[in-house]
Amino acid sequence: MKCVYNFTVLLYLVFFGACTMPASESSNLKTETQAEQFLVILGTAQDAGYPQAGCLKTCCEAHWSGKVDRQFPVSLGLVNRLSNQSWLFEATPDVKDQLAMLAPYLPKTQTFIPDGIFLTHAHIGHYTGLMDFGHEVMGAKGLPVYAMPRMKDFLTNNGPWSQLVEFGNILLSELNNNKTVELAEGLRVTPMRVPHRDEFSETVGYRIEGKKRKALFIPDIDKWAKWERDIIAEIRTVDIALLDGTFLKNGELPNRDMSEIPHPFVAESMELFKGLSDSEKQKIMFIHFNHTNPLIWNAQERQEVEQAGFRVARQREVIEL
Repeated sequence: MKCVYNFTVLLYLVFFGACTMPASESSNLKTETQAEQFLVILGTAQDAGYPQAGCLKTCCEAHWSGKVDRQFPVSLGLVNRLSNQSWLFEATPDVKDQLAMLAPYLPKTQTFIPDGIFLTHAHIGHYTGLMDFGHEVMGAKGLPVYAMPRMKDFLTNNGPWSQLVEFGNILLSELNNNKTVELAEGLRVTPMRVPHRDEFSETVGYRIEGKKRKALFIPDIDKWAKWERDIIAEIRTVDIALLDGTFLKNGELPNRDMSEIPHPFVAESMELFKGLSDSEKQKIMFIHFNHTNPLIWNAQERQEVEQAGFRVARQREVIEL
């Protein structure tokens, strides 16, 4: 059943939401806003989150030893205070924690169930949280889920997701490439096809436009050179660009052929973007970190990226639109 935001959520965030990173790093983190429209980063990790199940290597040991806090799979919360509405980008396996993280930014009349969910593709960290909106858990009714045609077909024709459709927990709304969805006055979302491993669905990124600012959200893409669009030109048209930073550099997975799981390495992207002005570089925020990526667990590596003029996404960070 639906749960209304209440004092329990505040207590939850005092102990959970306020400590998603060491205090030395959180001091410069923008987590409060009076803006009417804004995004909240609800997760920064790749599909499996951080730490990853079964990992006892140096990267995840940083969490098990208490040095680095848990990071959820990539998700954004979009809030429009003008209409008392909110939306999610991605429904991750940790959606229940992410909804609680988003709750303090919502009106007290707003329930945990958002006004809609935008999906990028059918890899596990991006849609499997839909299960929590089913009748066994929250029992949503007609929750709009925005998806591209293949993604819509995948959810409609494959259990257990098809049950969400059959029971009316979710209402699938088909997206079209480059066709804008008007969510509210001055708030628009546009899907853009990107090349990725499309085993079960196509993959999209999103342009998210508020009254004052615009954001680009591309958590997954194979390589920038494979995209029909010019990423540098796209960066210049927005105020913030949340971009695929899955791996820091080649060789990060020593026992894997990394060409089999193509992503633009952060090192590659930094080289591609090095000619941008300082103000353009500051738009770029890397996100979607694999558990092996030092940017999620090594402060020195993060500092080097930031000293080069770029940004590293952090949970609970607020981006005004």
